[in-house]
Amino acid sequence: MAPHERIDYLRSFLHEQNHRYYVLNEPVISDMEFDMLMHELQDLEAAYPEYADPNSPTQRVGSDLSVAFRQVTRTKPMLSLGNTYNEGEIQDFYQRIVKETGHDVDIVCELKFDGTSISLEYEDGELVLASTRGNGTMGDDVTRNAKTINSIPLKLRGDYPAHLEMRGEVLMPHAAFDLLNQQRTDIGEPPFANPRNAASGSLKLQSSSQVANRQLDCILYYVMTDDRHFSNHIESLEAAKEWGFKISPSYKLCHNLDDVYEYIHVWAEKRKELPFDIDGIVLKVNDFSVQRDMGATAKNPRWAISYKFKAEQAHSRILNISYQVGRTGAITPVANMEPMQLAGTIVRRASLHNADVIASLDIHEGDTAIVEKGGEIIPKIVGIEIEKRLEGAKPIEFPTSCPVCGTALKRIPGEAAHYCPNQTSCPPQITGRLLHFVSRKAMNIDSLGDETIELLHKYGYINDISDFYQLTPHQLLNLPGIKEKSALHIINGIKESLNVPYHRLLFALGIRFVGETVAKKLADEFPSIDALREANPLQLMLTEEIGERIAQSVVDFFADGKNIEIIEKLRAAGLQMKAVKKELLGENLKGLNFVISGTFVNHSRDELKSLIESNGGKMLSGVSSKTNYLVAGDNMGPAKLEKAQKLDIHIISETDLLKLIDNGKLD
Repeated sequence: MAPHERIDYLRSFLHEQNHRYYVLNEPVISDMEFDMLMHELQDLEAAYPEYADPNSPTQRVGSDLSVAFRQVTRTKPMLSLGNTYNEGEIQDFYQRIVKETGHDVDIVCELKFDGTSISLEYEDGELVLASTRGNGTMGDDVTRNAKTINSIPLKLRGDYPAHLEMRGEVLMPHAAFDLLNQQRTDIGEPPFANPRNAASGSLKLQSSSQVANRQLDCILYYVMTDDRHFSNHIESLEAAKEWGFKISPSYKLCHNLDDVYEYIHVWAEKRKELPFDIDGIVLKVNDFSVQRDMGATAKNPRWAISYKFKAEQAHSRILNISYQVGRTGAITPVANMEPMQLAGTIVRRASLHNADVIASLDIHEGDTAIVEKGGEIIPKIVGIEIEKRLEGAKPIEFPTSCPVCGTALKRIPGEAAHYCPNQTSCPPQITGRLLHFVSRKAMNIDSLGDETIELLHKYGYINDISDFYQLTPHQLLNLPGIKEKSALHIINGIKESLNVPYHRLLFALGIRFVGETVAKKLADEFPSIDALREANPLQLMLTEEIGERIAQSVVDFFADGKNIEIIEKLRAAGLQMKAVKKELLGENLKGLNFVISGTFVNHSRDELKSLIESNGGKMLSGVSSKTNYLVAGDNMGPAKLEKAQKLDIHIISETDLLKLIDNGKLD
């Protein structure tokens, strides 16, 4: 057999074995035999590179090459589904369809997989593009990574259409999720919160070889092709199985609402037995002609809807309430509970937010709490089992003094939180402000971590942010675990922070209610720290997005003599106290207002903001009628997208923005 014939045979045979193992769960050869044949194919492809094939089974191992993700635009957007939460809303959905069509319709019920959406495009049976959902109309090209997922066919089987798009969900099974989190814990990295986050993060890794090790799965649920005309959804799914796609066998054709309700009730219980997460049921009109007639809104198909399961709940006894002190002095109560299994993770703690929440729940010592995960991620206490309350248990009373420094707490009228006013001597407030000062979006002194800062404060070397600039290598070398190289790295990082621009210094100062965006607005309006210090509340409120609360906070900050003393020390150290007037690189964006949302391929959001401003454009923090363009990236905020669509605002990609900068127009 000639080399190219052996290569073709091995590719065909291994594709078949992949399908049998990962899709049909019917392997016919051992893992050892598979590996030996794969190695043979790899050796032959290396020896005969002229026979290279981007969809060879050998591509499933991925590569260590780091690549950026280009954005792709779809002709047919990936719409989201409207949500229902009770059977009454399902009945409304069904009756609307019957009213519009004039007859009863069959509904297909499917599991709603809790993963990350993907689109797979095939030309003449070969995978040519895999892309994420993105903002619906634009997604990221993740083809290299998708090829490492064994349940995604690289070449189709049987009588497939010439042009085909399949849509579905990439999942991380529970076993793979547990293994991944154990590996991350072992090397000191934080575990993922849930399999959905892990699947989404894995699909966007820069190294496809890392993706290959994540054991992702892919289940497809919708066929899009103009090459053949199926009469209904069930027919298309059956055909997709023949072409080699992994289709969940759990769908059901329902002829009436009773069938739908039965399916929901069954899977509300059976979902716990699945090897992956689902968070509801999807209902689709089976008849494609009805789907076409009903069409879609700007956001959702009108012929489909999802029923969301109620958030999973667990019950656990509250061991005690601890109180965390933030950098602003805000006190946050946290319930520490006996460990419980909830939505696939072990939960031991839940935030109680403030005194009003504790009071509304009427929590007593040793109570058994009803806990659920908001959005299946954040644990929260939603109730107390009164019947299990211990006899003689006392109600939890919110402390009147700071749990760390003992200072009497204050509560500002109109606010929910209690505060410790001891800003200068309360240890967690001091370390919190120090950590905020060195954070990435502030002074970006990345050589200083939490542990080092806590040690510096404990040893008395740093008590306020100005002390960073008096720090010596000798002091650093006195700290446990700090060697000469680390000490030098820290000192150099502090020196480099002298070049951080004025607006980021304003943010780094930690003025209450002054976040990154507000600091930029203030710096634009008051181009020096002295000008800002002299401003009165009325002048401050004339600045866009600055209200009475922020204005008063700024005035109060500069009225404190200790803060002025720190600022003067920072000035003496050489920090930037004035805005440097930027020279415009161009004026193609002059008079245009932009909002940025999501993550991007070639630039960070900060870099895009800088590009917009240096070419005459203006950044807005939120979508409004004043917005000209919404620059949309992957995982953008759905609220911003919805508002932009409602206001008919231009939604553009990163590539479109760069065209606008270069040419002053998009075409």
